[in-house]
Amino acid sequence: MHVKKGDKVKVVTGKDKGKEGTILETDPKSERVLVEGVNYMKKHAKPSQENPQGGILNQEAPIHVSNVLPIDPKTGEPTRVGYEERDGKKVRIAKKSGEPLDK
Repeated sequence: MHVKKGDKVKVVTGKDKGKEGTILETDPKSERVLVEGVNYMKKHAKPSQENPQGGILNQEAPIHVSNVLPIDPKTGEPTRVGYEERDGKKVRIAKKSGEPLDK
């Protein structure tokens, strides 16, 4: 996957197009990511120990990884990802500026 947990990303397609957020979870098997503040859905919850009131909750749902692009640290725009070997390690590189995306 071209994104990792903690990356700042921008949604490029879908109902939340243009929104930005950080990745909370990744699921490489189903190729989906959970982005903070994006793709909210309503969940109907029965009363329980944690939520005695019950009711309708808003929560984020995962979106496909192809619908997000990481944000370039230099320009602040969405960019594609390339890979280079630096100091014997494979590093993700922003295609627009050439800056490394990994800390």
